[in-house]
Amino acid sequence: MTQSKIVLLSCGSYNPPTNMHLRMFEIARDQLNRQGRFHVIGGIISPVHDNYGKKELISSTHRCALVRLALQDSDWIHLSDWECNQEGWLPTRQVLQYHQNKLNSCLNSNEMTGNKRSLSDSDVPQWIQQAQKFCQNNMSSIKVKLLCGGDLLESFGTPGLWKDCDIENIVGDHGLAVITRAGTDPLKFIYESDVLTKYQNNISLITEWISNEVSSTKIRRALRRGESVKYLLSNQLIDYIKNNGLYSALDKQ
Repeated sequence: MTQSKIVLLSCGSYNPPTNMHLRMFEIARDQLNRQGRFHVIGGIISPVHDNYGKKELISSTHRCALVRLALQDSDWIHLSDWECNQEGWLPTRQVLQYHQNKLNSCLNSNEMTGNKRSLSDSDVPQWIQQAQKFCQNNMSSIKVKLLCGGDLLESFGTPGLWKDCDIENIVGDHGLAVITRAGTDPLKFIYESDVLTKYQNNISLITEWISNEVSSTKIRRALRRGESVKYLLSNQLIDYIKNNGLYSALDKQ
């Protein structure tokens, strides 16, 4: 069986990033690789732009710094700050398409010129350097697939929240790796959606058997109340949050 090389991309606030955000990548890679259809060669975290307007959203400068700290121990998941550095908020479809186009451009340029870039080149993002390691002798295509939770899959059914053309592009052109929880029924939701049924072969459902209810919302609440978040975030993240006075004053604004 020919395996498709994929890079998992996760969009979100990361406000702050938690251990469970990173666990999603590990769970997805394990199960996708085990299925035999895919070979996960990299992961990308793309924090949302400041103009997203979500309540309690701190500056992307801090959120990106927190993600970098969270990823210090990972050798395959990388931060992309491209989305944060745009002039305004972008829909998920455009974020996926940028990363796919950027990846294609770098790999195809190397193939056409026969002059592979050094992995240390400063103009090549780390997440592309990761992909290049797998293409030194085989310039096969690599697909960027959206990694998300079951709640995002179900949000496709919320009237007016997503453009139909965006759903079609995300699922049809890129595909989904959906982390679901035991006891939920994502297949029923896919069945009830015409567009998801049309592209159901592009949707990989990944069950999270070791459930954990840690969320950024609960972390922020604990920090506002002066409660401990030790073992929910790494010590480096906790120190950064405290040293920069993040979250604790949100309820006073």
